[in-house]
Amino acid sequence: MAPASKADRKAAVDVAAWMFNVVTSVGIIIVNKALMATYGFSFATTLTGLHFATTTLMTAVLRWMGYIQPSHLPFSELLKFVFFANFSIVGMNVSLMWNSVGFYQIAKLTMIPVSCLLEVVLDKIRYSRDTKLSIAIVLLGVGVCTVTDVSVNTRGFIAAFIAVWSTSLQQYYVHFLQRKYALGSFNLLGHTAPAQAVSLLLLGPFLDYWLTDQRVDRYDYSVVSLIFMFLSCTIAVGTNLSQFICIGRFTAVSFQVLGHMKTILVLVMGFFFFGKEGLNLQVVFGMVIAVVGMIWYGNASSKPGGKERGNLSLPISRQQKHGSVSESTDLSGKD
Repeated sequence: MAPASKADRKAAVDVAAWMFNVVTSVGIIIVNKALMATYGFSFATTLTGLHFATTTLMTAVLRWMGYIQPSHLPFSELLKFVFFANFSIVGMNVSLMWNSVGFYQIAKLTMIPVSCLLEVVLDKIRYSRDTKLSIAIVLLGVGVCTVTDVSVNTRGFIAAFIAVWSTSLQQYYVHFLQRKYALGSFNLLGHTAPAQAVSLLLLGPFLDYWLTDQRVDRYDYSVVSLIFMFLSCTIAVGTNLSQFICIGRFTAVSFQVLGHMKTILVLVMGFFFFGKEGLNLQVVFGMVIAVVGMIWYGNASSKPGGKERGNLSLPISRQQKHGSVSESTDLSGKD
């Protein structure tokens, strides 16, 4: 009964972590949409910097209260992570501006095969035929749901290419750093959030001015817009934390595959909020295909041989040798 009980507990924590990510991700989309569309706050990069500043404050308070134990992350590793993460944020914003919505969605879909390639090359992960087919079904379903007009230009393609690879590398690196240095999600956030906050708050106003031709210091701030900004920053703490938890438990590929469930939820909520214009037969058909693919992926990847690591020895940090793990997170790299 003990192994079964342990498996049940792990499954329950996995579901809770995933639901935490879904709720916070969908919540921040709704709040940011209201902030930007209704109140005209179009400074996405600066807002992201404020998100990480709030996350930094949260980790500092938890460290002061003793809930986060001291940990080590080499400065060179931190620089690489911040480089990938900031290029991901900037690349996504620029890609959305320079590309049609259809090509932007296609670019986002390519993150799954890119993440698979990184796992195969860097971690020697092997996928079964069923796992590969299930990923293809998810891509097909989400594509049917979201891809409409598709037009591309040279600079838009370059921006999308940078966005896809930097995002995939950033998500891969989250899992890699947690395994290599035995870092829990709070610990990793405690190292990375301050660096991202400083760099994005310095870069954000200039990048936002370039993208929108508007200055953040000249925005007409109101009590309501400030409330929405506060809500956005508060929810972002949960979004950042849940992303690190989920990637640490599931790997970047699983996070991407299951992450498209959020796309479907956003479409469904758009239907309830904005009427039948947001939902038609094509979208419903795509949703059904994508959900079938996600269920198939969950079953296929969890079976023996569905997704497994080859004989690859990961360097063990000094912290791991002493057995110091700050929170009960499964860092085995298995789904």
